Amino acid sequence: MYKRARLKDTVEVPPRHLADVSPDLVKRLLQDKLEGRMDEDLGSVVTVTEVHDIGDGAVLPNRPGVYYEAEFDAVTFDPEMQEVIDGEVVEVVNFGAFVGIGPVDGLLHVSQISDEYLAYDEQNQQLSSRESSDILGVGDAVRARIVTKSIDERNPRESKIGLTAKQPGLGKHEWLRAADENPEAE
Repeated sequence: MYKRARLKDTVEVPPRHLADVSPDLVKRLLQDKLEGRMDEDLGSVVTVTEVHDIGDGAVLPNRPGVYYEAEFDAVTFDPEMQEVIDGEVVEVVNFGAFVGIGPVDGLLHVSQISDEYLAYDEQNQQLSSRESSDILGVGDAVRARIVTKSIDERNPRESKIGLTAKQPGLGKHEWLRAADENPEAE
């Protein structure tokens, strides 16, 4: 899910900073440019950690800055299909729960939470079972599997990650602990 990658990219250094083109300056400029950006192959750039090499600057016609190619290390987030993740419920809606997994949220559709019917309680921001005492709400820790992934590079917030918790070993952490403590209840 999280990876360290050695990357190359070009960064524009504004004229006011040309007297001090340092690794720290290039790192800040790369962070401003890349953090949060999604790429189908790379995932999302979480942060730039270290700049290793800064090439010679190039001037482009009608552009005020100088462009430098830099080689640097970055931490990326790339959720993989079928990967099991732990996350926290950040929002509950009538059709499911959004689970925070790193810098993005995944959707745990109501049909993928339990075999039981789950009723939506808008006032308390939770889904509750009518058959058992199971309740899923904001702040609950869950374990789920990534079953769909659609990355939108132009608008990362529109990327969609689908989750399931209907397999053995998946679900709300509290439910998993209860099942481990009382295996006959299954």
